[in-house]
Amino acid sequence: MNTHKFFESNYKKLGFLVLNEDSIEEINGEYYKPYIKVLYLPEDYLITIDFKQYKTTTPSLFFINSNQYLQIDKEGKSQGYFMYYNRDFYCVQIHDAEVACDGLLFNNIFEMPMTALPNKEVLFVEAIYEQIQGEFDAPDSSQEEMIRTYLKQLIIKATRIWKTQQLGVLNNEPSKEMDFFRDFSRLVEIHFRTKHSVADYADILGVAPKTLSNKFNRLELTQPNDIIKDRIMLEAKRLLGYSTLSVKEIAYQLGYEDPAYFNRLFTNKVGDTPSNFKKKYLLGKNVQLE
Repeated sequence: MNTHKFFESNYKKLGFLVLNEDSIEEINGEYYKPYIKVLYLPEDYLITIDFKQYKTTTPSLFFINSNQYLQIDKEGKSQGYFMYYNRDFYCVQIHDAEVACDGLLFNNIFEMPMTALPNKEVLFVEAIYEQIQGEFDAPDSSQEEMIRTYLKQLIIKATRIWKTQQLGVLNNEPSKEMDFFRDFSRLVEIHFRTKHSVADYADILGVAPKTLSNKFNRLELTQPNDIIKDRIMLEAKRLLGYSTLSVKEIAYQLGYEDPAYFNRLFTNKVGDTPSNFKKKYLLGKNVQLE
């Protein structure tokens, strides 16, 4: 039985897979890397996103951007779903900032891709997946728009749940303040390779560096400087683990003209030199493959 269904038209593509041993092997390959991915995983799945492993203890949604590494390590007992799409399918349109491809679920200062579903929401989410499956089983002229509508519902619902679970005190802030933190997060994602200081981002946001830091301090959030450096280190780890670039080339790519300074920064933040990290990561990967 073919569990892979997809829609494709004028560069727009969205696909849908039911998880099983074969489809998981396919998902863990190279093909889906350029796509934005949404996973629905019931209990007892193990999944690695970038360098963190997550275990589902309750049905959960995962929102994974095209630049993130994904590996499904262990299949649970119940059926999961994998959906992937490109920016032409969804993000080329003007959507609410939170629902877009760089919205909260895909890019946030907490680097949290997982949304654990409360019991009362599981049926709602499963129904959306069934509706999407239905659109593939009985295609109609309005298929594309219906699938896009279901996808948007899924993202809106998950965003609401995610905000309640992750934002804590931020939920009580005026929307203008929330937008400020979102803007900072988005700017870091855009500029982290070339802009490394709090002053750089304060300048773009039109505030003093101290004002920017104070906003984070007041709500006891991770400091802006740490958020910037953590994003740079995440990219460094991705390039060390998944590319053939040398440490020096990675330093240059991340905007450091002095590779020795980059080496010290990485060692200080990660607790290992870039070369050691690469060796250990590749060794661990090979052990897992055996």
